[in-house]
Parts: sequence; structure tokens; C-alpha cells
Amino acid sequence: MKKALYLLSLTFVFFSCSIKYEDVINTEEATPELVFQNTKMSRYENDKLTVEMKAELLEQYKNSPETYGKNLSFSAYDKEGQLSTQGSCGLIMADTDKELYELYDNIELINNSEKIKFFANVLKWNSKTEQLIGGKGDMVQVEKEDAIIRGTGFSASGVSKSFSFRGTVTGEIETNAEKESEPTTETENKLE
Repeated sequence: MKKALYLLSLTFVFFSCSIKYEDVINTEEATPELVFQNTKMSRYENDKLTVEMKAELLEQYKNSPETYGKNLSFSAYDKEGQLSTQGSCGLIMADTDKELYELYDNIELINNSEKIKFFANVLKWNSKTEQLIGGKGDMVQVEKEDAIIRGTGFSASGVSKSFSFRGTVTGEIETNAEKESEPTTETENKLE
């Protein structure tokens, strides 16, 4: 009986001591190299302010172009120093090498030059292609002058100054101080 228990315990110890080395977590990649709390940052190009940002929390990781932020607000300025875009969101992931930005939670974007506002919970911005895209099934609200449009499958182009919805769209247009509310099937709209 003692021999059987000894062999059983030896077998248990032998099989329980195996370590899977390829699953070891690299703490340098999992731990932020820099952490900023309640911070305000500004970016200048050619001695001109281009972006100003405030965040509750910003994290940057070693050997990564990605920055993660929480409760962030920002303002972007054009070449003349005029406020062109401002916004806020609950979470952001910014990849500065690829110029890709993912925004999440209570997003509010205001394009001052086009006098248009965007509200959503998920938006992705590609600076290289000047494309703003919502999730396929995520609701995005666009407000321009006297119109409010809500829909899914949202995409906008900074190049063509247009936006579209690929899913269900509803909207309200205010005319002569009367508000009309009707679902619409029109999905292509100009920002101008």
C-alpha cells in the first residue's frame, strides 16, 4: 500500500511540474513604459500648435508606437492656427506609426470648418486616407445645421467631404421652425 501511494505521489509530482515556456508573458510588453495621469500635452509643427490633448490617463509601451488613453479630450488646429476639430472619448488607442486612431465610449467629434458633429461609441480614424469609420452595427449620430441623422454602417471621407450609412438610417430635419421626423433611405450625404 505504501509503495502504491509513493508511486502515485511521485507520478503526480512528475506530471505537475511541467512548464510551458512559450507561454511566458513578456513583462516589458505587458507593462507600460510611461504612464501619465491627469496630463495635458501639446504638439507643435514649425513652431505652430497643431494638437492639444488632455487625458485622465495615458500609457505608452516599450517598442510600440501605440498609446492608450482614458477620458481624453483634444483640439486640433489648422495651418492658420484656427481650431479645426475638437472632441472627446472614454478610451482611445493611437498608433502613431500607422496614423490609426480607435475611439470608444461616449465619443463626441466636432468639425468646426464643416460645422458638423459626430456622436458614437465606436469610431476609427485613418489619418493617411482621411477616413472616419463606425462599426458595422454601431449607431452613429451626425448633426449638421438643422439636420440630425442616425444610422449604422457609418463611413466618412475627409477627401470627398461626404459621409454615408450602409445600414438603417433615420433622421430629423427642421424647416420653418417645424420639426419633421421620418425614416429615410438616402445614404449618401455631402458635408458641405
